[in-house]
Amino acid sequence: MTHVPTEPDAPATGPDDPRGAQAIANDVVARVLARAGTARSEGETVHADHDGDQLDLEERSALRRVAGLSTELEDITEVEYRQLRLEKVVLVGLYSGGEAAAREAEVSLRELAALAETAGSDVLDGLLQRRQKPDPGTYLGSGKAAELADVVRDAGADTVVIDGELAPSQRRALEDVVKVKVVDRTALILDIFAQHAKSKEGKAQVELAQLEYLLPRLRGWGESMSRQAGGQVGGAGAGMGSRGPGETKIELDRRRIRNRMAKLRREIAAMKPARETKRLSRRRNAIPAVTIAGYTNAGKSSLLNALTGTGVLVENALFATLDPTVRRSRTEDGRVYTLADTVGFVRHLPHQLVEAFRSTLEEVGDADLLLHVVDASHPDPEGQIAAVREVLSEIPGIDTVREIVVLNKADVADPEVIGRIQRRERNTAVVSAHSGEGIAELRHRIAAELPRPGVEVDVVIPYSRGDLVHRVHEHGDIDHTEHVATGTLVRGRVDEQLAAELDRAARAAS
Repeated sequence: MTHVPTEPDAPATGPDDPRGAQAIANDVVARVLARAGTARSEGETVHADHDGDQLDLEERSALRRVAGLSTELEDITEVEYRQLRLEKVVLVGLYSGGEAAAREAEVSLRELAALAETAGSDVLDGLLQRRQKPDPGTYLGSGKAAELADVVRDAGADTVVIDGELAPSQRRALEDVVKVKVVDRTALILDIFAQHAKSKEGKAQVELAQLEYLLPRLRGWGESMSRQAGGQVGGAGAGMGSRGPGETKIELDRRRIRNRMAKLRREIAAMKPARETKRLSRRRNAIPAVTIAGYTNAGKSSLLNALTGTGVLVENALFATLDPTVRRSRTEDGRVYTLADTVGFVRHLPHQLVEAFRSTLEEVGDADLLLHVVDASHPDPEGQIAAVREVLSEIPGIDTVREIVVLNKADVADPEVIGRIQRRERNTAVVSAHSGEGIAELRHRIAAELPRPGVEVDVVIPYSRGDLVHRVHEHGDIDHTEHVATGTLVRGRVDEQLAAELDRAARAAS
C-alpha cells in the first residue's frame, strides 16, 4: 500500500501528475491528515457570556476515558456482541473520479475524524482509496485490505472506521483480514447519539435506531447454543421424538430484538400526544413558532443562546445536543414567539435515525419560520446546505415554511464564501453567535417574517377582564390604548380566536 503524504490544501492526485498514468493508477491509497478540524473548528470550546454556566457541559466532562486500558481480543471472530469502544483508530474512505472527487472525499474523511474524536477515540491515520465502486467482499479489495492490515499493525490501532456503510458480509470479511474491529460511519454516529441522548424520548429513539442497525448484523455462535435437533437413532443425532425444526440462538436473539423494537415504537408513539398538546396550546394562544435547524456543529445552540440567553449546552463537538430545546422569546414590539433548537444533521445521516427522530423533526414542519444555520467557515458550506435540505424534504409541510439561511461564524469565515452563498440563496442573514455580530439584525428579520394578526379590533374591554388585555399585548399589534369609564379601549389587530373573545367580553359588559 503506497502512502502519499499531502498537506490539507495540497491538490489531490490528478491527470496532470508528472509521474505518469501508471504511477497514478498504483497510488490508489493516499494518506490524509485526518486530525485537522474541518467538520468542527480547531481548538477548545469557546463560550460567550450568553452561554451561561454550562452545567450540562461540566456534567458531560466529569467522566473521561483512560487510554491504554483496552482488553480487546486479537481474534475478532471470538466476539459476538461488542460495545462500540473506540480508542485508537484508522480511517478509510473511497472515492472515484478526479481531483474534485478527491477533495470531496478528503472533506468527508476529516468530518469522520471529528466524529471519531467526538465518540472518544484517538485518530492515528487516514487513508483514501481511489476505486470505481466498493469491493463486494472486503470493501477495499483483498490486496488493499492486506495492506490496510499492515498499516493498522504498524500504527498500533485497535479499530478501523469506514467512511461509508458496510454490508454485514463486508464487515466480517474485512475484520478477518485486519484482525481488529471494523465499524462504519452509521455505527459511529449511532454511538455518539447513544452517548449524548438525555431525555427519555431521545434515549428511546436512539435505542430503536441502534436495534434496527444491529438486527441484520447479528453473528451467531453456531450450533452449540441452538435448540435444533434431528438425525438418525444411534447416530450423532438425538433420535426419535426430537427431529424437526428448532430455534437457533441467533433466531432467538432476532425475535427478542424485534419484540424490543415493537415496544420502543409503542413508547415513542405514546410520547407523541404530550408534544402535540404543547403545540396545540401554542396554536390556540396564537404563539408563532421559530425552529432552528442545520448541520451539526454549525452553531445552532450558540445561536439559541445569543437570541434568548438561555444557556443551553454549547460544545465544539459534533452532535453535542440531541434533545430539542424550546424557549420563549419576544420581538421588540412585544410579540411572543417560541424558538426551538433541533437535532443537527450530517452527510449520509443514517436512515435509521431519520425514521427514529421523525416525531422530533415534526417541530420543523409545524414552524412558522425556519432558521437554517450554516457554518460559513466550513470548506464546503454548500454541501452542508444540500445535506440538511435532503433530510428536511422528507418532513411533511416543510414546503410552506418560510426559511432564512443564517450564515454563522462570520467572524472567522471568508467574505468571498459568504458573498457566494448570498448570491445563491434568496433570504440570508450573516451573524456570529460568538461575537454577537448581526444578532440584532437577525432579530429584526425574525420579527418581520413572523405572521401578524389579521383581524382589526376597536373594542372596550371591561376592567374585570385584564387577562384579555394582557393577551392583546402579548399576541396582538396595538395601535392605541386608552382608559375610559367602562374599561380599556383597544385599537389594533389580533387573531380570529382572540377577536371573538374580545367581542363576547364587550357584549357581556354592555
